[in-house]
Amino acid sequence: MSVENVVILGSGPAGSTAAIYLARAGFDPLVLEGTQPGGQLTITTEVENFPGFPEGIQGPELMAKMKEQAEKFGARYEFDRVVEADLSKRPFTLKMENTDTPIQTQALIIASGASAMYLGLESEKRLMGHGVSACATCDGFFFKNKEIAVVGGGDTALEEASFLTRFATKVTIIHRRDALRASKPMQDRALANPRITVLWDSVVVEVLGTEEKGVSGLKIKNVKTGALSELPVQGLFLGIGHTPNTQPFAGKLTMNEKGYLTTHAGTHTSTEGVFACGDVQDAIYRQAITAAGTGCMAALDCQKFLEEHAK
Repeated sequence: MSVENVVILGSGPAGSTAAIYLARAGFDPLVLEGTQPGGQLTITTEVENFPGFPEGIQGPELMAKMKEQAEKFGARYEFDRVVEADLSKRPFTLKMENTDTPIQTQALIIASGASAMYLGLESEKRLMGHGVSACATCDGFFFKNKEIAVVGGGDTALEEASFLTRFATKVTIIHRRDALRASKPMQDRALANPRITVLWDSVVVEVLGTEEKGVSGLKIKNVKTGALSELPVQGLFLGIGHTPNTQPFAGKLTMNEKGYLTTHAGTHTSTEGVFACGDVQDAIYRQAITAAGTGCMAALDCQKFLEEHAK
């Protein structure tokens, strides 16, 4: 079995940036794209705040360009993900989901990002794909001229709501608090949109509808008064946060209470030779540019590690 110099888990801004740097340095990195090739930006429309694109750029296009750039220098991309990892000794051994043969590698960069969270309602699960969605850019078109709701109060929720006004006649943001958590520019843009309204101090307790006819409304509870009401909508979009994709490393790498990988001295994890970058270790900034920046850092840290151990 051949041993890789470095395997990069994830193909979002962090993973692809790491791949560009390591490929240019001659380390022939292998990138495992994961369950969502290109990461969260592939479900984002126009990206206006990534340097170098004054007119903005579509998220999927930006990720395609990053991948193309990495491949130009020799990075290899494979559609697979790690389900189990042995980090007890080098080379590390990675058990894959789609192939029976494990991969061994001298170094590992974890850039597997984070996945959207759900409410945990039985009705939400039952109506997923029948009016309930976690991806506005994937499904927004199907709600043309309809009234819909978005759950959440952060940047994700407001970005989804703003995008959905391209199709829906009305978008109601449902937030459990009396103030939004999103950045001020995002709040200003969303609240100035005449098609967006906010339902404060409220949570969804049931999604109404059938698989045959789709969502017909939401049962809402006011968290301060306990009062129940119904909101007639034809769609529900979730923007309530993310869970870091760190499951294969539980008990093997140090994480915080929410499951995000803990890094020190740059991008080093608790195991020598394993590095982490992007949203898998960042629950604060969660921007494409910060992910790309830490991807660069991880590549340079990894390069130094490989060079020192080659000696």
